[in-house]
Amino acid sequence: MDLAAAPGAEVRAAAAGVVTFSGLVAGRPVVTVTHPGSGSPPLRTTYLPVTGTAPVGTEVPAGQVIGRLAPDGRHCPARDCLHWGLLRGGRYLDPLALFGAGAARLLPLGGAGRT
Repeated sequence: MDLAAAPGAEVRAAAAGVVTFSGLVAGRPVVTVTHPGSGSPPLRTTYLPVTGTAPVGTEVPAGQVIGRLAPDGRHCPARDCLHWGLLRGGRYLDPLALFGAGAARLLPLGGAGRT
């Protein structure tokens, strides 16, 4: 899921967990929070491009700042954004499932009503 945000914006943990990764992946800063007690394997939320401020091993409650959005411009065309993901093992899931929200839906490139 991509969320519009400005570089330097605080990025907060979507749910309580433990910071299990904070570093570069393919040259981009990434933070991963693992959510113990969420099943086997446990759920993980990923945030990029985010420069981590909470060290690996830090327990974080939902809403705690875990980093700041880094300037990128590569993922969302012509602007910066936070890419927020949810995984169980190697399988990507809809991150809105953490909140019991409805399924995400994709809009056509260029906005609603355009093809």
